[in-house]
Amino acid sequence: MKSKISTLDINTTARMQLLDITSRVENIVAASGVGEGTVRLFTLHTTAGLTINENADPDVARDILMELDKVVPLKDGYRHAEGNSAAHIKSSLVGVSLAVFINGGRLVLGTWQGLYFCEFDGPRQRKVLVKVTKD
Repeated sequence: MKSKISTLDINTTARMQLLDITSRVENIVAASGVGEGTVRLFTLHTTAGLTINENADPDVARDILMELDKVVPLKDGYRHAEGNSAAHIKSSLVGVSLAVFINGGRLVLGTWQGLYFCEFDGPRQRKVLVKVTKD
C-alpha cells in the first residue's frame, strides 16, 4: 500500500489560537486502514505551528498562548517590516511538525493529549499535510 499525503484545510479566527485537530487526524488514520505505523504532520507556514498538549481543559490552551505572548511579545522593536516577527519566533519555538505512533489503527496519545494547530498570525486560511505510513 502506498501512503499518500492528505491535506487539512484550517481556517483560523483570531490572531493567536490553538485549534484541536485530533479528530480530523484520527479520521485520516482510520480511512488509511493502517493498523501499525506512524502519522506525520507538517504545516506549510512560518507563522504557525503544531503541538501536542492537554485537550481536556480549554484553559490550558489559553495559558499556553498567554505565556508565549509574555516570552515573545507582539511588539518588541522587531525589524521585520511585515510586523509579524513575534509569530515567526513562536513558530520556531513550537515547531512545525509532529509524529505520532499508530497502534491498533488508533493514534497513540496519552489520556489527556490532543493534537493542536497553533495560529500565531491570524486569522488566516492554513494547511497541514498529514501522511500515514505503515510499519
